[in-house]
Amino acid sequence: MKILIAPLNWGLGHASRCIPLIRQWLSEGHEVVLAGDGDSLILLRKHFPTLRYVYLAPLRLRYSAGRSQIWAMLKAIPRLIVWSVKDHLLLRAVLREESFDRVVSDNRFGLYTKETQCVYMTHQLLIRLPERLQCFEPLTSRLHACIYTHYNMVWVPDFVDKERSLAGDLSHPITLNTQLSTFNYLGPISRFEASKYHNVEVPYIYDIVIVLSGLEPQRTLLEKELIARYSSRNESVLIVQGHVGLPNTRIKRGSITVVPHITDDELAPCLLHANHIIARSGYSTIMDLYALGVLDKAELIPTPGQPEQEYLAQWISTRESK
Repeated sequence: MKILIAPLNWGLGHASRCIPLIRQWLSEGHEVVLAGDGDSLILLRKHFPTLRYVYLAPLRLRYSAGRSQIWAMLKAIPRLIVWSVKDHLLLRAVLREESFDRVVSDNRFGLYTKETQCVYMTHQLLIRLPERLQCFEPLTSRLHACIYTHYNMVWVPDFVDKERSLAGDLSHPITLNTQLSTFNYLGPISRFEASKYHNVEVPYIYDIVIVLSGLEPQRTLLEKELIARYSSRNESVLIVQGHVGLPNTRIKRGSITVVPHITDDELAPCLLHANHIIARSGYSTIMDLYALGVLDKAELIPTPGQPEQEYLAQWISTRESK
């Protein structure tokens, strides 16, 4: 089978959760071609440097520096529509050059066609809105459904049983019209295999490991806040900035070590040995921490004004306390 896979470039989570799928397909002898833009594509190319890749429509979004992202997201809607149309046209151009047996889109809205099997992967069947706008959630979720019903299948990276779910209501909305599309719950997927790292010797053991991600300027604001929190303390701290395009250099600031990005084989043992982990409550991050068995050590900090992450942080806190 020949597969084209394309993650959304909105933080690194959409790309990172594609990594285990690509590994599995390659182990099964399938041909995989990468597609996308920005840091998401860079991350996949770092993991799979021998695979071919194609560029799709670039998406450049920024959050507000404040506590609300409503205005930032409203301004982004026209850009998202134009981006989706460009993606759709680029996919058609790619398919004129070569054929694929399957196209897998992780939250890229426009990657569907009748020419081949198209899969849409998402954990957000329910689109969470800010509290004062939650009356519109059924509408936004139906609009999202209008997108993924263009696809042959919808893959949900979560447990089918809501009691075990990592995404809660997001992946298990009260109303789900399964006649619109074929839903397949994959279970949580992660780039990490815990058994691979438990006996690995690590050159550095850190008390605190901070994994940063997400859109600017909120990523940088959190980094500055956490540096200020730990700059006068004695714990050894590792900050992984999430800059996959920068050289892998280490900067020491007292007891704090800052790196733009490190490999999975370096990061996983650090997470396993850390006393405390700090990260955004992005869903792919939650799946990675779950796979390593370290969710109980994690302080999940949602991006201000991002209802999905605010919900996930609360859901995981409740889930872990049971």
